[in-house]
Amino acid sequence: MTDTGYVYAVARIRSKELSLLTGSFLEQLLAAPDETSCLKLLSEKGWGSGESSAGEMLESEHRKTWESVTDLMNGDMTPFRVFLYAEDYHNLKAAIKDSIEKKKRRDIYRKDGTVPLENILEAVESRDYSLLPERMREAAEDASDALIRTRDGQMCDCIVDRAALCDILAAGKKSGQKILADYSELTVACADIKAAVRAVKTKKDRPFMERMLAPCDTLDIGKLMDAAVSGMNDLYRYLESTKYEEAVPVLKESPSALERWCDNLIIEAIRPEIHNPFGLGPLAAYILARENEIKTVRIVLSGKKNGLPEESIRGRVREMYV
Repeated sequence: MTDTGYVYAVARIRSKELSLLTGSFLEQLLAAPDETSCLKLLSEKGWGSGESSAGEMLESEHRKTWESVTDLMNGDMTPFRVFLYAEDYHNLKAAIKDSIEKKKRRDIYRKDGTVPLENILEAVESRDYSLLPERMREAAEDASDALIRTRDGQMCDCIVDRAALCDILAAGKKSGQKILADYSELTVACADIKAAVRAVKTKKDRPFMERMLAPCDTLDIGKLMDAAVSGMNDLYRYLESTKYEEAVPVLKESPSALERWCDNLIIEAIRPEIHNPFGLGPLAAYILARENEIKTVRIVLSGKKNGLPEESIRGRVREMYV
């Protein structure tokens, strides 16, 4: 579809953006005394469909987002597959581990994704990886072999997670859409930074990190690994030489602050789409904005449920798109 072909869809998205949560509404949620009060506020805002639990409400909002965009795209969600690859690889990890544990659980799998769950389950169970898309086959085989050989679930995760990041980056670049390319680059770079921090704290060596970190354009992975091997101070120094220098003071604050900073970075990158009247960008931005607000609401509800102080919850909430 051409940029002008999205005019009607963008107009519809503009009307939906009016229902996105604002910073002032988040303040109301943060000021609410408990989870029940938050759920009432959200229900009055149009969230959920009479669900009895927070989890059901959040899942309902996730479904609404994808159903709305699917309708606007006349059922063709191919341009947004980059957002769903993480679901495919989550299911692959879960299937590999479940094949070893043989618990036959179904609650560990996600419903979204581009690959039918039954294909993933059969491929792992039969070790016939030709049943998977070519982009997933090598990671599936390597991760399965690593888990069978070493029983190291962390190594299995690293192999699959790295493959997911490589797929996301490739899909973003291939899309020809700036917003998707920017999203994929930031997603991979932020994941690499967080993985490098974990590697320092758990004293992982360079060969292990080579299984964790995915190449991207805005970080020199070799230098990032060298810095992480040397320690946190060297990691700080390397990051200060990159476009992610603002991550350093945040990283010194706390891991949760870094998670928040990474999510906010993506929101800042997509915010210009608010003023874009044409093309795929506003629709992609709407999906990301909705997923961001759902994540933020989940954080608030969890904090309220566990009796965390308001200021503690406030430090974890993400910036809103509008």
